[in-house]
Amino acid sequence: MTHRTVVQVGRWPGGDASRPGPAALLAAYHLRTQAEKGEEVEGVDALPERYRAEALDPVAAFADDVVLVASAEGRAVGCAVVTAPVDGESELKRLWTDDAYRGQGVGSALVRAALAQAAESGVRTVRLSVWEWRTGAIGLYERLGFTVVESWDRRDGLVCMRADT
Repeated sequence: MTHRTVVQVGRWPGGDASRPGPAALLAAYHLRTQAEKGEEVEGVDALPERYRAEALDPVAAFADDVVLVASAEGRAVGCAVVTAPVDGESELKRLWTDDAYRGQGVGSALVRAALAQAAESGVRTVRLSVWEWRTGAIGLYERLGFTVVESWDRRDGLVCMRADT
């Protein structure tokens, strides 16, 4: 029998100041992304300013957005950000799962929570962009109702997707 970790997803920071936060997850996300783009850096301090700020102070970086954190076994194991609505649309950003918890439904739980959060906020559409080499993430998004759309981002290698809430 396979052991399946119990994962809880909630808004962060929320009312419980002891809940684990997303800083280490955001750092891992950005460091891995930089490496995958062929721009590997030595630690958080060497990240481009925008990404460094997210990893070092997610509260300030995402002050207008909703940060979702998946927790298991007393630690943060996944995160996602739902941007503040603009014209009935939000963006899903920074979906990340700790390597040790991949394949256990963390990403799916975060995407479902993000779509629910967006719907509760009156958002009609959620969009996202994902690097084309992240085929597992693209498959996850497609299974959860996202479809590929024309790109709104000029960076090579990005796949843009949308889903209705």
